[in-house]
Amino acid sequence: MAKTKTVYFGAGWFNEKQNKAYKEAMEALKENPTVDLENSYVPLQNQYKGIRVDEHPEYLHDIEWASATYHNDLVGIKTSDIMLGVYLPDEEDVGLGMELGYALSRGKFILLVIPDEYYGKPINLMSWGVCDNAIKMSDLKDYDFNNPRFGFYDGAVY
Repeated sequence: MAKTKTVYFGAGWFNEKQNKAYKEAMEALKENPTVDLENSYVPLQNQYKGIRVDEHPEYLHDIEWASATYHNDLVGIKTSDIMLGVYLPDEEDVGLGMELGYALSRGKFILLVIPDEYYGKPINLMSWGVCDNAIKMSDLKDYDFNNPRFGFYDGAVY
């Protein structure tokens, strides 16, 4: 299989649970033979002027930084083949929700990746409705991004 598909890597990194899921998803993508990770868009690696807000939170109050980072992320969604959202059912992230909605409006295939320990838990109705497929984290390394298909998430919604 060839690494032909790029992804927009939507994932939170604001607390311990999110960081754990972020790292697990990134490791799985590195192993996945169908993802061109080198040319994919990872927001945390593409913040304006290379200023990572996780290391410099004061930039959240800088209008130039915030605007440029936001618009760069939109470009990342536009130019990626697939929108991947690392989703934690107990921690709905408004930023990820916005990214998912924007990706839908751009006609992108949307894949939610849910850590195994949370898979099957109720997810937000809007996130459930917008996604084309929702998979377990353990399935991410083997997911065929060259042949995306609809998959029904049978957990409940809230």
